[in-house]
Amino acid sequence: MGVRLSEVAVGDQLPELSVALTRTDLVRYAGASGDFNPIHWNERFATEVGLPGVIAHGMLTMAVAGRLVSQWTGDPGAIVHYGVRFTRPVVVPDDETGARVDVTGKVSAINDDGTVKVAITAKSAGQGVLGGATATVRLPR
Repeated sequence: MGVRLSEVAVGDQLPELSVALTRTDLVRYAGASGDFNPIHWNERFATEVGLPGVIAHGMLTMAVAGRLVSQWTGDPGAIVHYGVRFTRPVVVPDDETGARVDVTGKVSAINDDGTVKVAITAKSAGQGVLGGATATVRLPR
């Protein structure tokens, strides 16, 4: 069961989420999304085009951050708006550990229409990877 509107206050912190992304995860995501851009699996190609290495799909990173909110609400359908800017790539090394994406969130507003705005922060290797990440949710009263 998720959170209810009557239990929420501006400033409340959502439970932190930490997700490991490996090269295997990138291949699975590529297959599911149809995005087979070699920057997501080919180290040589990624560095030739100026990237620091193989990077996670931006939409995969966005989905990981969105999971923080859907787990908090207990209902993915409670999210009525979600948006981010991609500010820095998540570099995924070719090892068993991969890259970790750490996601935090804070209630930044309770709107007049009863929706709740959540500010989201996503970091990998200590650096922000999403900018302006916010979700608006409709919680049960």
